[in-house]
Amino acid sequence: MFYDTIDLRTEEIFLKLEKTVDADLVKGWLPAYHFKICLLDGTEVGICDFRVGEIYLGGNIGYEVYEPYRGNYYAGKACLLLLELAGQHGMNHIYITCNPDNFASRKTCEYAGGVLEAIVDLPEDNDMYLRGERQKCVYRFDLTD
Repeated sequence: MFYDTIDLRTEEIFLKLEKTVDADLVKGWLPAYHFKICLLDGTEVGICDFRVGEIYLGGNIGYEVYEPYRGNYYAGKACLLLLELAGQHGMNHIYITCNPDNFASRKTCEYAGGVLEAIVDLPEDNDMYLRGERQKCVYRFDLTD
């Protein structure tokens, strides 16, 4: 189910696999990879994860870049690497979601080639809604030509 991720690197960053998580059918969770985003010298600049399978509102990719390292497109570069991993899993497209007022995340999605598909209202029974969020921007990334 999970692939070797040693090649998820650019000339600037690499993704260091921290753990994989099997699907949880009871909770409705997809299998996932969890990474640290690192500079080539090993400095950890953030985290990211990739959920394998069909998911819309929660998105397939999540990321966070630590404050001192923001503004360098590290999240966008990590997303590009994760798109390669999604292709290895035979996925034709993935989604990344973010809050409409999170302009840095929206910029990350656009940098990585995502197209804003919709801004959707969250259902009242959704975990994100219960945490106080009300809407999500849904960016689609097509992985096939």
